[in-house]
Amino acid sequence: MKLKAFSILLFLYASGVLSQNTLSGVVSNNENDPLPEVEIYINELGAYTTSDDNGNYRFENIPDGSYEISAFGFNYELVQFPVEITGNTTFNVRLEPLAEELSEVLITRRRERIFALRSLRKVEGTAIYAGKKTEVVQLDGISGNLAANAPRQIYSQVVGLNIYENGDGGIQLNVGGRGLDPNRSANFNIRQNNYDISADVLGYPESYYTPPAEALGEIQIIRGAASLQYGTQFGGLINFKFKKPNPSKPIEWISRQTAGSYGLLTSYNSLSGTSGKLSYFTYFNYKQGDGWRPNSQFNGRNFHAHIGYQVTNTTKLSGEISLFNYLAKQAGGLTDAQFLQDPEFSNRNRNWFDVDWMVYSLRLDQEFSENTKGSLQFFGLDATRSALGFRTNRVSQPDDPEAPRELLVDNFQNWGLETRVLTNYKLLNDDAVLLLGAKYYQSNNDQQQGPGSNGDTPDFRFASDEFPAFERQSKFELPNENLAFFGENIWELNERFSVTPGFRWEYIKTESAGSFENIVLDLAGNIILEETVRDDRIFERNFVLLGIGTAYTLNNGLELYGNVSQNYRSVTFSDIRVVNPSFVVDENITDEEGFTADLGIRGRIDNTWSIDASVFGLRYDNRLGEVLFVDADNSVKRRRGNIGDAFIYGLELFGDWNLGNTLDLDPDRYRLSWFLNSAFTQSEYLRSESVGVKGNKVEFIPEINLKTGLRFGWDDLSLALQYTYVGEQFTDATNAPQDVSDNQRGIEGAIPSYGVLDLSASYSYKMWRLEVGVTNLLDESYFTRRATGYPGPGIIPAEPISVYSSLQFKL
Repeated sequence: MKLKAFSILLFLYASGVLSQNTLSGVVSNNENDPLPEVEIYINELGAYTTSDDNGNYRFENIPDGSYEISAFGFNYELVQFPVEITGNTTFNVRLEPLAEELSEVLITRRRERIFALRSLRKVEGTAIYAGKKTEVVQLDGISGNLAANAPRQIYSQVVGLNIYENGDGGIQLNVGGRGLDPNRSANFNIRQNNYDISADVLGYPESYYTPPAEALGEIQIIRGAASLQYGTQFGGLINFKFKKPNPSKPIEWISRQTAGSYGLLTSYNSLSGTSGKLSYFTYFNYKQGDGWRPNSQFNGRNFHAHIGYQVTNTTKLSGEISLFNYLAKQAGGLTDAQFLQDPEFSNRNRNWFDVDWMVYSLRLDQEFSENTKGSLQFFGLDATRSALGFRTNRVSQPDDPEAPRELLVDNFQNWGLETRVLTNYKLLNDDAVLLLGAKYYQSNNDQQQGPGSNGDTPDFRFASDEFPAFERQSKFELPNENLAFFGENIWELNERFSVTPGFRWEYIKTESAGSFENIVLDLAGNIILEETVRDDRIFERNFVLLGIGTAYTLNNGLELYGNVSQNYRSVTFSDIRVVNPSFVVDENITDEEGFTADLGIRGRIDNTWSIDASVFGLRYDNRLGEVLFVDADNSVKRRRGNIGDAFIYGLELFGDWNLGNTLDLDPDRYRLSWFLNSAFTQSEYLRSESVGVKGNKVEFIPEINLKTGLRFGWDDLSLALQYTYVGEQFTDATNAPQDVSDNQRGIEGAIPSYGVLDLSASYSYKMWRLEVGVTNLLDESYFTRRATGYPGPGIIPAEPISVYSSLQFKL
């Protein structure tokens, strides 16, 4: 398909480059043993790297000058030293063991003095992030309910995210942003340790599995310009990075037990360590809860194992497997009138949801030379999801216990292979970095929809023989095939200014083979027409996405960055074929396309402020959405199709003020900081063939999205207070307002603004750590989504005031 936006973009910059320097060396202890995973920071430039398994570290493109270098390793003293750079410089770092045993919270606090706000480095591993808007959530600095994957707290410093809150113990993550539907984070490429974990990246890009936050070291987020390396999606990338094996112990055991309101109980236990060339990290996580509404019970189990083997100094092999299962009862959605009267109400006691997930990966990292390295990663998924229950577009209608429930079962089997080669080379006698990669992806999925039993247990068997007159029945096989080549190149136009052009070529083949039942009933429920309609399709396309990023380092170490990249989202047969009583699908539905652009400034000011401020624009052509219409039977339904072309733009601001440094407090004893995270977003439909859409605002965009908070630390005690405010947002392109009258549906209408206050605290003593907190401290009654299908349809109320307590033991 021909992409309209930026079809002609400069890919090559044939400019001469000026000189840059390198700073490199070896990090070791006082016995000259190399130390891996030591974090090194050039304070004036905001440059960051870590030492490899052999203790080596390296910085590229450092201008001449005097700098202060900081080095941090767990269980070692924090060191800072001056370095004069007038050419390629070698500087070896030696770390001394801690003179006294410190608690984990004090060690973490020392680290935060240097790494308050980290964006991804220009080059990390075999990936390039120069000129992109990147954010890193470092979990060891998060104060909040990690056991419940509390997204409002975990992503508090990521600007502009729109979050659905389900109150299910954090089993599923639902995040969007910049006008992207948060439902199961389907507009982001979701990965863990750099490989895909969503159901089907092409045919069903929804994430039913989310790793527990207690097992994560950091979460990497790259906005829309990530399309060049990670796919075509508008949202960008969310990459969950697990904790690394402890490099200095053969066995490290962490156990965390949590209890909370509404029957929440979780247990997290992990083992990790390193022995010679072998390293490992494994955990088991169990959680259960009753939910705060009736019919909301859930339980889940998650197991993960990672094994790494350093074959040689230049070759490393690693393998992983993750198993995840959960069963949840779903209370269903509400109308506006029901929500206002009693948000705890539920008129669904037969709805269930079940997920079984297995993802696996095998990775080879190879250093071919000092300048060239590569990676080869094989990954796969074998999973199923089953939804069972009573679903109608009249949300207020009570469930009929004699009627069959609707059952949807999807099976996902896919695998992929991604290879990357990154090399540092000379261009006109100066340094440059080239990344080339390829990805092959194949899936073979199937989907079936039909009648389930009329009981109330989680019985995920089809009952077609018992209920042949059930109207919504279909069965499809949905194979997909994808081949992609991508590349990026960092060119240093001078010692401060770099340009990074890139491309991605995609071939996508989507197939659909199956049939659906067309059943027409008379008013008495008798079958007057029954036919099987065959629907086989093959859809092939290939296209090129282009993009470019720039970065300029100012004298004070702040960095200006800018980028623009094309985006593309294909329509999936899986989305089209599911029969939903809440909406119908336009027969002429087609793919979406557009571009994303960012321009911003980030870095640190006087060791007191960490900032990232940017403006963005997102052009969204052929945007998929839903509008209301009157069907042939005079019922009001929603039509899903290409609404039109939209433009979204805004200002995103993040600032972290280290009040402790301003007040000259002892940094080893006290910590005091305030952060502000705010996004101001506007949007408009520029073109639409649907009546009453042109000129409207785009769905899922609050004009104001704000989070702010104070964090205080005194020795081993930490406190955090956070306030979240999200403005009103629409859920459909017609901008239907909230209807608090006797609306029987609850599916369309605005989501009112809301504000939530959270309080958390922790205390550490030797091997023990206690965490407590209160979420929604002011007991705000609000909701964040109107579901058109499961877990609704209808309004899904957010959780009221709740408390939690976690006890951690680390050995």
